[in-house]
Amino acid sequence: MMMRGSLLFNGNRRTVQRFRQFAMQPKIKLILCCCIALSVILLLCRGSSFVEWTDSSTELVDRFALPRKGYAILMNTWKRYDLLKESISHYASCPGLDSIHIVWSEPDPPSKSLKKNLYNVVEKNSRQGRRVELQFDINEEDSLNNRFKEIKDLEADAVFSIDDDVIFPCSSVKFAFDVWQSAPDTMVGFVPRNHWKDDTGNYIYGGWWSVWWTGTYSMVLSKAAFFHKKYLRVYTKEMPASIREYVTKNRNCEDIAMSFLVANVTGSPPIWVKGKIYEIGSTGISSMGGHTEKRTQCVNRFAAEFGRMPLVSTSVKAVDSRNLWFW
Repeated sequence: MMMRGSLLFNGNRRTVQRFRQFAMQPKIKLILCCCIALSVILLLCRGSSFVEWTDSSTELVDRFALPRKGYAILMNTWKRYDLLKESISHYASCPGLDSIHIVWSEPDPPSKSLKKNLYNVVEKNSRQGRRVELQFDINEEDSLNNRFKEIKDLEADAVFSIDDDVIFPCSSVKFAFDVWQSAPDTMVGFVPRNHWKDDTGNYIYGGWWSVWWTGTYSMVLSKAAFFHKKYLRVYTKEMPASIREYVTKNRNCEDIAMSFLVANVTGSPPIWVKGKIYEIGSTGISSMGGHTEKRTQCVNRFAAEFGRMPLVSTSVKAVDSRNLWFW
């Protein structure tokens, strides 16, 4: 056993000596030096890249840490002054709100007493010393297109289009605004609707029950939705005038037209945000007879005007998990 171990030891020693002699040759030494130098260079490059990435990521964090612009409320109203006062009073207290624009299309201008009341309400309910601007956008023509007229010098990029007879908790509005900030080119809203083709190839407008039954939607109505302010200009100046004329004549479907417009620009579906809605009004266009049939006619008419069907269906829904027990 001792003899065998000595042979193994001697064999290993000779192997090491041969490797040393081999390594001492000039060419091999040069190669080894090059390999070592290359390894050092690669490590330095990785180190500088890491430092550079860290700097850029810090700048990115700093940039997103800056205060972002808030949103503007665009509220459509028509001779429901008590509802208007209640809605303005509620939304004026919501965080992130920059301004409120009341779309006024009545034949008579708003009274001095109404203006004074609303200005006082806004000033009283504004939080943390911030000043929310209140503005009446007066229109001479009575048209549903007025709610999408371009607003000059609008500072906020986000527009929250809302009717005067629906109220959402400020927390829900804030969540929807956060969702919109993650996808500012699309529409983000609380009221989903659907469309589909029938056996004849025509399109059908589907109300809430079709959304509930199928789990899909392709529109969010502008009675409660966020969208980018640029779409006000596109709706007024670039969308086919025949669509605006159709809306004015039929007193319906301006919200569908906006859904078509945004989908045509983005090629993407809207985003439905789950939120508790409080209906404080009892009458409106949707309560009139034949409403669904008229909406179906609008969908087919607009698809023909656009030359295709731009609406995209989806089953995605944004939910604030902080308000749920199970998710």
